[in-house]
Amino acid sequence: MKKSVFYHAGCPVCLSAEHDIIDLIGVENVEIIHLGEDTDKIKAAERAGVQSVPALVTPNGNVLHINFGASLEDVKK
Repeated sequence: MKKSVFYHAGCPVCLSAEHDIIDLIGVENVEIIHLGEDTDKIKAAERAGVQSVPALVTPNGNVLHINFGASLEDVKK
């Protein structure tokens, strides 16, 4: 089974959402990407449709924007 991908930027909102996502679907079912530390993944997040973080991209390509921590434009700075 393909994993979901959880993108975040390390802010408190993002970290809280990360813990909730892991509790809900299990660490083995999600790839966690910290865009503040792994900036080369920003383009992939944009191609997937992520506009803000935290966001979860499901295995079938749906983007679930969770609360609002930062826009991708803010993460790029």
